[in-house]
Amino acid sequence: MHLDITKKKPAHNYKSFLIDLIIYISIMFLIREVYFERIGFIANGLFWSISTLIIAIWRMKVRQITWRELGLKKPKNALKMFGVSFLIVVGVIVSILAFEMLKDYLPFSLVSDTSVESAPSKFGNLKDNWKLFFSIIPFVLIESFLEEILDRGFLLNWIERTFSMTSFATLIAVVLQAAIFGFRHSNDFSERSITVGLIGLVMGIAYVKFGRNLWPLIIAHCFLNTISMLDRV
Repeated sequence: MHLDITKKKPAHNYKSFLIDLIIYISIMFLIREVYFERIGFIANGLFWSISTLIIAIWRMKVRQITWRELGLKKPKNALKMFGVSFLIVVGVIVSILAFEMLKDYLPFSLVSDTSVESAPSKFGNLKDNWKLFFSIIPFVLIESFLEEILDRGFLLNWIERTFSMTSFATLIAVVLQAAIFGFRHSNDFSERSITVGLIGLVMGIAYVKFGRNLWPLIIAHCFLNTISMLDRV
């Protein structure tokens, strides 16, 4: 499989994309070591994502690649777009349920996942607090948007270009971006990193299989995060 952006842009040396990836991934993880206690978890998350976005835009400008070419374009069919979003949500739910059923039979142990206990404190006390929910949900949706354009739009395509000399570039890109996506959410090998990684895997497969348009993924991601937040209220 090959990238659609090669139709209009000249091929770049894969080593250039490797350098881009090293810069991008290094900053993506290093910036998360910076945490401003006073502004809270959501604001810090947006700070991390926007900082990473700046790096992505910089490298895209160098390679003369636009967001539209990576999939941030108007869908040709709205009904199909929502249909793909629905399939993504179903795929995510099925994959997580399958993991929950199989995790006790894994031939390796997972790090104790404390994120579930600590998550409410990150967002504040959401229990029966609809005012707080409606005040933070716009920022959660913005973060969902940023994660899709960065992880599926930028990261997946750059990994694919880096391994373009192989016959499995797309497969490698889909798997690696999912692994990075999962690890970035917990920084360990835990249930959370695997479940988030599975979400990234489903999103990556959908991106490649359904025309490389980011909007169905963005809609599905926003829906899943909204449901997750509602579950805390």
